[in-house]
Amino acid sequence: QVQLVESGGGLVQAGGSLRLSCAVSGLTFKDIYTGWFRQAPGEEREFVIATNWNGLTESVRERLKGRVTISRDNAKNTVYLQMTSLRPDDTAVYYCAGSTVLGATQSSQYNFWGHGTQVTVSS
Repeated sequence: QVQLVESGGGLVQAGGSLRLSCAVSGLTFKDIYTGWFRQAPGEEREFVIATNWNGLTESVRERLKGRVTISRDNAKNTVYLQMTSLRPDDTAVYYCAGSTVLGATQSSQYNFWGHGTQVTVSS
């Protein structure tokens, strides 16, 4: 059974930083392109960032460049999302996702999803 379990969400002040984690089980971690999406209230789910197992292929939403980074610990089957200079409009539920498509940026290309973790940025 494939499971992606996010953790690390919470309430943070604007300008702060946060690191989310996603523990992956039930599949061969190195074969999966792993990424993060987010969904704000009333908005569609949007792509944030994704990477392959060795970090040589990475995709990031243009307007988030410089504020988000992704990393993986293949020994722990865990992927991380580091966010800095957080703003109130970063408030959303953040989802970890896995795809068999290298370079995938569309949610329809992702086969595996976590349940999400809430990030709230206060002004």
